[in-house]
Parts: sequence; structure tokens; C-alpha cells
Amino acid sequence: MRVVIVTESFPPDVNGVAHCALQTARHLVEGGHAAIVVAPATAAGNGPDAHAPCPVVRVPSLPLPGYPQVRVALPSRRVAAAITEHRADIVHLASPFVLGVRGMTAAARLGIPAVAVYQTDLAGYARTYVHAGEAAAWRRIRSVHAAADITLAPSTPALHDLEAHGVPRVRLWQRGVDTVRFRPEHRDDTLRRELAPNGELIVGYVGRLAPEKQVELLAGACGLPGVRVVVVGDGPSQPSLTQALPGAVFLGRRTGDELARIFASLDVFVHTGPFETFCQTVQEAMASGVPVVAPAAGGPLDLVAHGRTGLLVPPRDEAAVRDAVWSLAADPELRAAYGAEARRTVEGRTWAAVGDQLIGHYTDVLAGRAVVAA
Repeated sequence: MRVVIVTESFPPDVNGVAHCALQTARHLVEGGHAAIVVAPATAAGNGPDAHAPCPVVRVPSLPLPGYPQVRVALPSRRVAAAITEHRADIVHLASPFVLGVRGMTAAARLGIPAVAVYQTDLAGYARTYVHAGEAAAWRRIRSVHAAADITLAPSTPALHDLEAHGVPRVRLWQRGVDTVRFRPEHRDDTLRRELAPNGELIVGYVGRLAPEKQVELLAGACGLPGVRVVVVGDGPSQPSLTQALPGAVFLGRRTGDELARIFASLDVFVHTGPFETFCQTVQEAMASGVPVVAPAAGGPLDLVAHGRTGLLVPPRDEAAVRDAVWSLAADPELRAAYGAEARRTVEGRTWAAVGDQLIGHYTDVLAGRAVVAA
């Protein structure tokens, strides 16, 4: 199968869209399929993509105003040219918004089926950043995804949202997790002593530091006796968060084995953002054997079994986050039980397994096109 992955983000970017696109490309190549990636150029320009398992076509881009970590592709003929030159059987659109729309248009013009992967809650971002525009965001989502042969949603809440807003032909496709890299055995006592020299309970957040993530909800946990909050990630909210979270340790962006060591060394993982369509960091914490506190909204509803692998709390509720952390801090046996069950829950969710599911979706789309053509 010849596949073109058109993605709004790709490594070295660190986010869910980039990571999923990378894992998809890797699985396709390992399975003997011919894949290429089309992605925005990085800030450093079109340098070699040593991390990539397949060729990467970079499209000129500009940083998003006020959020330079996010780059937006400029108009370019490279998208259509890449699809044509690769002789694609199918076009995979990862979180289509700007570049993905051009990929969709090119695929339609060339008569090539397209699979759109929904990953970003644009309506939630509209509420966060402009305090309006939610209806317009859903119109955009609906118009983009309606043109695809199928849309793949990462969680059942996301699937239901898409269907409720009129997006047709939606299927469920969840995300995998690297259960070899993220595992409890990477817990590091030396690191724990560095982060919490007085033996405090370590409560961690990993992810972008941006308004939609609402990391300031950890302020109540910062005030708990015997608790050390550790924040991993970067983004435009970092300056304000250093003020909002007194006593917290900010480690900046961490990746790879170093990130896995941090995850496994936590006592509790807290995710605060209510706009997650999946939430990969929750799954990575679970694979690391760490109990999770997360909002009862979006992707975490599929991932966290309340009272079994962690605790779900009302979204945007600082007191609820604080109380959930305190209840786990007071009960080490409960933390251990939740962490062990969390690890067991995700052990079968490998990228190989979900990659095979994706290829099954591709096959269904191609078979449907063949029936129509006949």
C-alpha cells in the first residue's frame, strides 16, 4: 500500500499529532508499505529528518502569532506534487486544519481516497483563546471531515461530539503507547531525591504549557503539605505558571528515555486540560504504573477507570484536583493498586496493535471505493 501522511505537525515537534504521525509512518514502513510524510517546515528550515522512518516533504511555514512552538503551513504546490509523485493509494490526513485541507483537496482532485484523523478540539481552543467562535470552529471541522472517506476519532467522547455536530462516517481509532519505554521499572530513586529532597510525594504534569491545558489548576496541590509538584513541558503559559504554582519544579521539555524515567518516578500524575480528544500523556503515565487524576471530560473518560486506575474530577475545579491528590497522598496502598491496574490496562495497547487497526480502516476504505467503481 502506498500512503501519503499529510500532518499539521511532525517531529522534532513534541505534541500528540506529531507523535501519532511518526508512529503511523513507522508502523507502515515496518509492515512493508511505502509511506511518505508531508509536514510544515521547522523553524530551522528544511534540514534532514534523521528521526523519520520514511521520506519527509517539508512545506514552507510560519510560526503561529503568540505561540511560536506551533507552525502553520503556507500555500504550496508541494502537497499535490508529493501525492502525485508518490502514486498514493490513500492519503492520511493527521488533524487536518490548514495543510490537511490542501491534502484533502489534492486527493479529491486526483480521485484518491482520504482518511481524516481527528485529534484537536478546535472548538475548545476557540472558547479558550477568543471566548467565542465555537460554532464557526465546528463548521470548519464538519466541512473538512465531511470530504474524507472516513474520519477516525481517538475516543468515544470525540466520536460522539463529531456525530452530534453532523460529521459523517466516523469510526473509532484509539492511540497506542510504548509499553517498553514507559514502564514502572524506570523509577529512579536518585531523581526522586533531586526533585523532592525531603521525601515529598511527587505529583507531576507533562504537556504543553498553554491556556487550554489549565495547568494553574495545580495551585491547590502546590499548597498541600508534603507534596512536590513537578511540571514537564514548555509553552507560552510558562511565565505565568511559575507565579501561579509556588514551590513547583519546572523541568522544561523532556523526551525519550529521560521522560520515561520522570514518568515512572512520579507518585501521582495529574492532567488538567478539559479539551483532550485522547490524552497520550495519561496513557504514558498509566504504562509507567502511576495513578492518574484527570478531568471527567474528553479522552480521559476512555482511559481512566475511576476508582480503579485513578480518579476523574469535575473539569476546571481546582479544589477537586487538590482533594483527589490529597486522598491519594494519604493512601500509599491505594496508589500502588491504582498504578498496577493502570499498567495492566494499557499493556495490550501497543502501537503495533493500533497500527494494524489503522491499516484495517485503510483496507475498508479502498474496498468501498472499489465497490463504487464497479
